[in-house]
Amino acid sequence: MTATDQRLSGVAQLGLMIGPVLTMVDSSIVNVAVSDIAGELHAGLDDVQWVVSGYLLALAAGLAASAFLARRFGTLTTYGIALIGFIAASAACAAAPTVPILITARAVQGLVGAPLVPLAMTLLLGRQGAARRIPVAAGLLFFLAPALGPTLGGVLVAAGGWPWIFLVNVPIGLVGLLALRRVPAAIASPADPSARFDPFGLTLLAAGLTLALYGVSRAPIAGWHSPIVVSTVGGGLALLAGYLAWASRRAQPAVDLALLRAGQSRLALLLSVVSSVVAYAAVFLLPVFTQTVQGHSTLATGLALLPQGLITGVGTALGQRLAHRISVRTLVTCGFVMLAGTSAGLLLLEATTPLWVTAVILSGRAVAIGFGITPLLFAMLGPLDDTRLADGNTVFNIAQRLGGALGVSLLSTWYAAQARTTDPVTGFHHIGVILSGIALGAAALALFLAPIRQPRT
Repeated sequence: MTATDQRLSGVAQLGLMIGPVLTMVDSSIVNVAVSDIAGELHAGLDDVQWVVSGYLLALAAGLAASAFLARRFGTLTTYGIALIGFIAASAACAAAPTVPILITARAVQGLVGAPLVPLAMTLLLGRQGAARRIPVAAGLLFFLAPALGPTLGGVLVAAGGWPWIFLVNVPIGLVGLLALRRVPAAIASPADPSARFDPFGLTLLAAGLTLALYGVSRAPIAGWHSPIVVSTVGGGLALLAGYLAWASRRAQPAVDLALLRAGQSRLALLLSVVSSVVAYAAVFLLPVFTQTVQGHSTLATGLALLPQGLITGVGTALGQRLAHRISVRTLVTCGFVMLAGTSAGLLLLEATTPLWVTAVILSGRAVAIGFGITPLLFAMLGPLDDTRLADGNTVFNIAQRLGGALGVSLLSTWYAAQARTTDPVTGFHHIGVILSGIALGAAALALFLAPIRQPRT
């Protein structure tokens, strides 16, 4: 049986999805436990916030090394080691007796967990050449995970205390490790002992990502004109620009930028980032609106956010069925037009709007987002050969993190300003208008995609 004939069983797919889902859930699960951690470990809220920020910054820094590790040690081996490290770091977080130790363990957790998302995407897409397509279940879980964090966190903290938000990763992670045994070795790129380490490029990329994301995360609090934000965002972008120049002259840079050299791949990457901004801005701001304006609990809000993850799977399945019949250009353009229309539904939300209406609006947006996942991934990663797929997925994840963080930060700043000068409901309606406008702009850009169709698998 050849590599391209290998198929991933349901158990194998589960093993490859558990790691990414755990890392994404852990990006938001701690938010609901900050006050409990501060009380039990006798620390200030400002110090405990680094339990959240330290994880996210370490996750960004670790992304820089993901592609090299996959080349040097093999994609499947690197993924397995990263999952083991994430499980061990999670146990250390649960056992941390002080906040400094907890922050350190969280940073390690983010650092070792960073390769899980890009490498899982590489393995799930497999060595299929132009026929690459993401499994429907993976699309469902990847988009369900961000909404699951606050809900799961609230349940675990109420049931057993804050250590359980970390302990839950241990048994689930072990299930993922056992399921990895069902992943065919032929589906992963093998280790390449000749792969060269690029310490200077890795430092540029990791430091640039960390500084830029830290500055963007501080902007809604300190203001975009504050010295700390200007210096960190400016310094981070300068380092990232330096990496672009450095990587263009290296035969084996830390992360190969081949994805950015093809015009269609660049455009598909940009549209993927825009899709993430429109998707996650609402996921980030809606809990603020439902809890502070509508007076709903964290658990009720989390339950209202859950259906969108399930519906995203439906949209992904629909996009896959149509991808070999309708061109990428048509599918993606229609997806963004649908996203613009469903985002306009946010204008219907008022202080007294029932949560089920919010869930319906989000589900409509989820169909539109899922609809475009398959064709965008095909347009973006299709030109890459198997040896550069891990690099392409790493670039994709880096762009999503930077673009998503920037978009959410700008929109959060805008919403806070509008809530102060007008009222929170009007401010949230303005967010709906902005998101609809961004989606319509992306639909216009999608018209420049090539009118190609994905081959049948």
